[in-house]
Amino acid sequence: MTESTVAERWPSAQELAAVNSEFESAPAGKVINWALETFGDSLVLAASFEDVVLIDLATQVAPDIEVIFLDTGAHFPETLDFVEEMRVRFALNLTVTKPGPEAAAHPCGSEQCCQFRKVAPLRQAVRGRRAWLTSLKRVDAPSRAGAPIVSWDAAFGLVKINPLVTWTNDDISSYVADHHLPVHPLTSRGYRSIGCAPTTRPVAEGEDPRAGRWAGLDKSECGLHA
Repeated sequence: MTESTVAERWPSAQELAAVNSEFESAPAGKVINWALETFGDSLVLAASFEDVVLIDLATQVAPDIEVIFLDTGAHFPETLDFVEEMRVRFALNLTVTKPGPEAAAHPCGSEQCCQFRKVAPLRQAVRGRRAWLTSLKRVDAPSRAGAPIVSWDAAFGLVKINPLVTWTNDDISSYVADHHLPVHPLTSRGYRSIGCAPTTRPVAEGEDPRAGRWAGLDKSECGLHA
C-alpha cells in the first residue's frame, strides 16, 4: 500500500476513541488491516522478538512493513541470534537501532539506561511516521491492565496500535502452536519476559512472568509503554 492510497490527515481524538471502542472485541487481523488502510507506508511495527505472533499476523497482509528492533547493546546473544533467524524466515524489512554515544554513560541497569538505549533510538526511528504497532498486552503487567487498542501516543507523537492487547498468554501460546511459529530459545529456560541480559532472570513456576525483569530494582517499565 502506498501513501497515495491513504488519507494524509491525522485521525481526531474522537475518531480514535470510536475506533478503540469498536475494536474492543475485534480480531487482531481486523485491527491490523485498519492500521494499514489508515496509515499505509507510514505505519511501523516495533518488536522485541520475545514472540513473533504480531510479526506473523502483520506480514501476512503487509510483507514489507518496516519492523524496528531496539538493540540496546545489552541483549542476550540468544535474542540477537533469534532476531536474525526471524529476519531471514519472514524476509523482514528490518531496522535495527543502536544507542548513541551518549548511552555509554548509562550502562544497562542504571537509572536512565532505557531512556538512552530504547526510548531515544525509537523516537528517532519513528520520526516522520504516523503510527506504530506494538505487541503490548493487558495481561503483561498491572500497569498495562487498562491499555487501549488504539490511542494517541503523546510520548512519540503518533498513533499507537496494540492489536494483541486483549490476548491472554494462552491465546499467544495457542497461536504459536497452531501456526508452528518458532519460540525464543530462552523461553524454555524459564525466561518468561525477556529484556536485557544484565537485568533479566528466569522466573519460578507460578511466579509473575515480569518478576524477572529489573529484579531488585524499583522499576517495572522501560518507558516505551509508560
